[in-house]
Parts: sequence; structure tokens; C-alpha cells
Amino acid sequence: MEPCMLSISGGAEAVLDLQENSSISVAYHPLYGPHDDLILLELDEKLLNDVIHQRVFLRGHPDENAVFCTQSKTYAVKFVGSSNSVLLIPSSNQVPEDGDSQYGNQKKCDRDVASVIKLAPGHLELVEIAPKLDKIKLLLSENPYKLEDVSAMEMEETETKKIGLYRWHDLVNEVQASEEELKSGLKALSAVEIGGHWRLVDESCIGMILKMLLHNSVLNDWTLSALDEDEVLNVLEADGFPRNIAHHCLSVYGDKVNKGEGRCVWRLNERRVCVHYARDVLRDGRMRIDQFIDEWKKRVPEEMLANFEMLDGEVLKEKLGVETWVRPFKVSSLPSDPSERFSILFKERPKWDWRDLEPYIRDLSVPGLSLEGLLLKFTRRVQASSEAEPVFSAR
Repeated sequence: MEPCMLSISGGAEAVLDLQENSSISVAYHPLYGPHDDLILLELDEKLLNDVIHQRVFLRGHPDENAVFCTQSKTYAVKFVGSSNSVLLIPSSNQVPEDGDSQYGNQKKCDRDVASVIKLAPGHLELVEIAPKLDKIKLLLSENPYKLEDVSAMEMEETETKKIGLYRWHDLVNEVQASEEELKSGLKALSAVEIGGHWRLVDESCIGMILKMLLHNSVLNDWTLSALDEDEVLNVLEADGFPRNIAHHCLSVYGDKVNKGEGRCVWRLNERRVCVHYARDVLRDGRMRIDQFIDEWKKRVPEEMLANFEMLDGEVLKEKLGVETWVRPFKVSSLPSDPSERFSILFKERPKWDWRDLEPYIRDLSVPGLSLEGLLLKFTRRVQASSEAEPVFSAR
């Protein structure tokens, strides 16, 4: 290619309108150069509309690999080199008029040409990935909401210091996830917005509110499967708990079952309440299983039935001599990255029966990879017979 003064009818349009079995000349654009601020991005057609309407974002700090986010999904951004020559050609309205050319001594082209402004060495490729939500818990754990925060003076002091407090836009900037995935992550952590900041509620705080709710249910003859929202919140507020935190307690331990005629009814979720008291019993660590079950059943409300199957992903059983013991081991404390998750699991136990392993991996989500695919990638499976329970070890 040799530089020349381009016909104003040249440019990208000339290439787009090129007919089959026809050709066009190629020349350097007067502004040809490396143009490091220009890079090609390969898009799936389903993403094109979001890009055109500017509904996408690149997220990540300088020490992190950038991710590409739509409103609902997260993508890794990878550079793919090309051995072919990929020519970038601007549209004709970006080609200078003859008199404006900085190459006044060049010969004039009397035909349409493709004016190349940059030779691209490759392009960016998007690969859908799981959002990086572990950071939410790390951030919100800096300053969980506690009972002493009820004091208006302490709340005002906390607001002033702004230590460990994050608004929605802070989390959007800090966490590499789409907004919908971020909302799901906050919901999974039972986070609540207080004074414009997203907070985790301290377990002792929310446990105290649940205790008072159950205590008042006995005093006021409430049915745990039909709790009137206004009545419950009014009583808890009179007991000194902020109304929004009391409502949060209902949403953590209950399910909304009816809303109409200005009345909202909740049912306490049996499993969630029973798991709360199981955690409370095991707060100090390992216990013999018979002692644990006896103490657990004493704490669970009479209207509820504690079942050990509720504790999948919450506790592990282990044999010590002739006795069986249980100890806390929560799936919610494990990282969401599959590689890190399996590494911790196999440090905990070198071999896992499927019935014990499954509760600790079923929440893993990797786009394009099933649970069976994860097992093939990270574990070795041994099965003595077709009827035997499979056993998994590290690959």
C-alpha cells in the first residue's frame, strides 16, 4: 500500500457495498498509526443491542482482570491474537477532504479506496463467567449491624466515620458482577439496606429479635404459620427494635404467604428457624450427636419439628472411636470459586462420600459447565460396585 489522497467516496462504505467477485484498492489513511486507543471487540449478537444502547460496563480495579457486565451477566475479557491481517477502515466522513490532507505532495487516487487507519493484531473475546460475589461478604463483614447501633447517637457517629459502610453505587464499583447478580448476592447473604448503606445484621442481633418474636407469639397466642405483619412489627418496635430490622428478621426467617386488603401475613420457615438454633447449639464447636439433638430439640419452637436432614451443608458427622460427633461446617463460609472450594473441601477430608459432598457443591455455578463436569474436572471418583456409594478424592 502507498499513501495517496483519497477519494471522498472511499472508506468503510465502499467495502460494505462491495459486490461479489469485485475488488477495491487499499491505501493508508493519512492518520494511519498504532492507535492503541482502538481495539476490536467480538460480540455475540444477543449482546449487540446492550452495547449499542450503552447498557454495558467494564468493572475491576487496576490490580484485577477487567470483566464486562450487562444488566444480568458477567463476562471475562480475553485478548485473542490473530495471524491474519485485520484492517480497520473508518467511514468516509472520517476521511479528510483533499485540501485538508497533511500529505499535499501525494498523488491523488481517481478511484474508491479502502483507507486503512490501523492494523489490528487481534481482538477482545467475551466468555461468560460466574460473578465474583465473595467480595460482597468481605466488604459487608467490616461493619455488621449490631444491637448497639440502635442508639441514634452511635448511628450518627458511624455515619460520620463511614467506616466499612457501602452504598449501592459503592458495591457496584467494588464487586465484579452485573447489577442483577449483585442483588442476588445481597439477598443470599440476607443483607439489608439501613440508612442508605447495605449491611449484614449480626447473628446475635437477629437471633435476639427472633427470640423476642417467638416469646411474643406465646404471650399473644400467635400462630407461627399466620403472623400478621403489622401486629408483629408493632410489638417488636415497642420492645425497642427498629421497625426495618424487625421486618428484616421476618424476611430472613419467614415467607410471605398472603398480601391483600391492607394486610400482610407471614409464615415462619421451619428449616431456617431450626438451622438457626442448630448453629446456636454448636456455637462452641463439636458435640456428641445424641447430646446435640437433645439440646437442639429443646430450643426449637413446639410447633416445629427438627430433622437432621435440615442440616445438610451446615454440619459434618464424624466417628471418634465408637461415638458419633457433629461439628459446624457451613457451605456459606466456603468460596464460590470451584477450584478454591474443592481445595478447602479436600483439606477438610481427603475422601468424601457423595451424600456428604453434594450439599457442599450443589450451589456452585459455572456457565457452560454442569455439576458432573465440575466433578470430572476437580475430583477422582471411585465406586466399589454399581450399588456402592461413590467416593470422591482430589484429582
